[in-house]
Amino acid sequence: MTAEPLLTSSLPSDLDTERLPRHVAVIMDGNGRWAQQRGLPRIMGHRRGVDTLKKLLRTCSDWGVMALTAYAFSTENWGRPLEEVDFLMTLFERVLRQELAEMMEEGVRIQFVGNLQSLPASLQTEIDKAVQQTRHNPGIRFTVATNYGGRQEIVQACRAIAKQVQQGKVALEDIDESMFAHHLYTAGLDDPDLLIRTSGEMRISNFLLWQLAYAELYVTDALWPDFNTLEFHQALCAYQKRHRRFGKV
Repeated sequence: MTAEPLLTSSLPSDLDTERLPRHVAVIMDGNGRWAQQRGLPRIMGHRRGVDTLKKLLRTCSDWGVMALTAYAFSTENWGRPLEEVDFLMTLFERVLRQELAEMMEEGVRIQFVGNLQSLPASLQTEIDKAVQQTRHNPGIRFTVATNYGGRQEIVQACRAIAKQVQQGKVALEDIDESMFAHHLYTAGLDDPDLLIRTSGEMRISNFLLWQLAYAELYVTDALWPDFNTLEFHQALCAYQKRHRRFGKV
């Protein structure tokens, strides 16, 4: 995961180690606009965005954040120009091949969530390889949402539970939030404490609709390729100033 040097590898002194989010989710918005502002093809923004994500992953690991989930490709993104979609699929595949050895070295545990069966076969192969090789790693849990849609996830969970009811394996009165969460793509992963969205857009764009129920939201005007360690520091400072009541007084 070669990238530019971090501002610091240790947690800044103004952050409280006891009040860090355990799980951070990011909507990486603005790659195309970043490139267009510089007169570059949109794909150059995606390349730069990968570097930003690698730096954030390392920073989270260094600072004690236990999990990072990145919204890499939504179910709606298939509607983008074919050239851009093809580039993204190739980019995902190449990054997995190039970065797997370093993820192993740094103890990263990677997983993918979404409708992975619709991805190119060669990308599915690289995903399976990365997931299997890192599954016992003890470090940060890195989740990549690829061909992911929150509504789609909820529908497939409903179908899975309904099928079990039809088969007599589950009674209606047994269905609760815990059971439902077990049928989501993210089963076994704690819900995000903090959602960061770049580029100033004030929406969650069909991302983790169930899981973000009580996440703190942080929006920055920075485009994703410009999101750096200082921006992340500011997001964590804002998070630590909030009082999370979870509906209570």
